[in-house]
Amino acid sequence: MDPKLQRRVQRYGWDKAADLYEAGWRTQLEPAQDRMLDMAALKPGERVLDVACGTGIVSFRAAQKVGEEGAVIGTDISGEMVETARAIATERGIANASFERRDAEQQTFDPDSFDAALCALGLMYVPEPVVALTQMHSVLRPGGRISVAVWGARAKCGWAEVFPITDAQVKSEVCPMFFHLGTKDMLAVVLEQAGFADIRLERIETDLNYDSDDAALSATFRGGPVALAYSRFDDRTRQTVHEEYLGSIKTYKSGAGYRILGEFVAAAGTKPAT
Repeated sequence: MDPKLQRRVQRYGWDKAADLYEAGWRTQLEPAQDRMLDMAALKPGERVLDVACGTGIVSFRAAQKVGEEGAVIGTDISGEMVETARAIATERGIANASFERRDAEQQTFDPDSFDAALCALGLMYVPEPVVALTQMHSVLRPGGRISVAVWGARAKCGWAEVFPITDAQVKSEVCPMFFHLGTKDMLAVVLEQAGFADIRLERIETDLNYDSDDAALSATFRGGPVALAYSRFDDRTRQTVHEEYLGSIKTYKSGAGYRILGEFVAAAGTKPAT
């Protein structure tokens, strides 16, 4: 897929998902975010870059860890995500977190200007992940740290059928290689290719809990990666994809809701000091 087209799909797709993203995914993504932040080992006074920050869920947690003397800059390809994060920062009076709309592969900050870089569940959507990681490497100070998380192996992500179900109705071009970075040690490989050293990689198995059919459908179709394609479906097509998706997760039924198998991969590394 042409990288320019994929970036456009990502930008407008996440614009569509911005309003419902936190409601559908905040709790479900916490295990990956928790481990990624633990591996980042942020310290008071540090300057942090959060790439693909979305609505700022991780950015705000990082801002708390670095304190008033530190700073966090969150970037995202979606203007709606950035505006939502800015509004939350204003509402909560968080002065040490700011947000900008930027592509992950174009982090045009000064070289050696951050102590740590984060990317939580965003790298899978980037057309050229090594380019994005190389950009993050360039803006880190020597000895700076990176910590990232992606979805794991397709076979361990019970919601994965949403992609072929959606593509059967309209070619969504969401992310042809979505599960690539979560396969085997690929996340460590791309970090090494971008110049990072001392790489650590961990797998995290979890359950994605939804209390009803509607909650599972809203998160997957309205607040997730296929939101742009879904917005173009008529009522009949939506009913079709709803039925097919619920059929694909029926083995995870738990009472009125679902406990859907999920896996994340978290990795951390450092920029060599010399």
